[in-house]
Amino acid sequence: YSGAETALRAFAEATGIPVADTHAGKGAVPWDHPCSVGGIGSTGSYAANELAREADVVLGVGTRYSDFTTASHTVFANPDVAFVNLNVARLDAVKHSAEPVVADARLGVEALAGALTDWEVSADYRALTRQLIARTRGIEEACFHVGHGPLPAQTEILGALNDVLDDRAVVINAAGSLPGDLQQLWRARDPKAYHVEYAYSCMGYEVAAGVGVKMADPTREVVVLVGDGSYLMMAQEIVTMISEGLKVVVVLVQNHGFASIGALSESLGSQRFGTKYRYRDGDSGLLDGEVLPVDLAANASSLGADVLHAASVDEFRSAMEKAKAATRTTVVHVETDLYGPNPPGHGWWDVPVSEVAALDTTRSAYATYVAHKQTQRHYL
Repeated sequence: YSGAETALRAFAEATGIPVADTHAGKGAVPWDHPCSVGGIGSTGSYAANELAREADVVLGVGTRYSDFTTASHTVFANPDVAFVNLNVARLDAVKHSAEPVVADARLGVEALAGALTDWEVSADYRALTRQLIARTRGIEEACFHVGHGPLPAQTEILGALNDVLDDRAVVINAAGSLPGDLQQLWRARDPKAYHVEYAYSCMGYEVAAGVGVKMADPTREVVVLVGDGSYLMMAQEIVTMISEGLKVVVVLVQNHGFASIGALSESLGSQRFGTKYRYRDGDSGLLDGEVLPVDLAANASSLGADVLHAASVDEFRSAMEKAKAATRTTVVHVETDLYGPNPPGHGWWDVPVSEVAALDTTRSAYATYVAHKQTQRHYL
């Protein structure tokens, strides 16, 4: 809201301080800026989290230091780390026992730049930042070109989207495995190009948000990126798009389950319980029967949208070009592998595990959890 993007870029260029972003800040500094190191925290990039672990001073501009941003208080690991927080809200400015700077973001950054006119990071630190960014780019490219089959990986779809959308296109998302993948892999080139509601992982937000974003700026290509779980929560605003004559592209990624909570469940020893869209088996009593015959593409068509199907990454690229050229709301339907592969994790998230369990997988996950708990900091 401050319009601090230009001032922040100038500050980073003058000082050499690398800039990591939260979901709310993605795009403030373009992804390919020399000082941009990507997302930080539980689902952050390799470069951002590596730099954060060694940082002696952290300058927080407008951030609230949420649980994901701090990787549950583990990402800022330097025992002598100090925080300088620039924020209009004193509550956020004083977090982590910081030196608070209660001010507008743009005016505050400009004032800091004026006070640091003769200071910059060392040449070695600039070189380290470049090396970490290069390694991060390699990780991204590997995710974009997995060559996974028979169904594509979700990361390959994101790579194709990065390629086919222009700088001003807005991508919208909120819940599931997509926000984590987007934080690592989305290459935002405009301050308003990334609209991800990830405060409460609000399932159903995406399609409705497409209406609002398109009304706010009809000159931009608006792309709703939604999984089948979130789509099933609230897809009916497609009808509003049709009735209002709004052209939105809805990318419906269907993997026949809850990919995010399933993977989290598995990592915590709970074996993806209840996270697949399958019939309940009469013998086992579990949801491990055949895949449910849910046709979400037909559903979108019944709501009035044009629908394009893609069975591969190449077909998805072609479908997206057609959707961009369309004059009315178009749904691009693509199936992906429920099991990923997803981007490698570089951060931790504090999700408690049962201390007492019969499953070996849960007991093992608890031991891992206890080990991670020891690395948490409270910065007091």
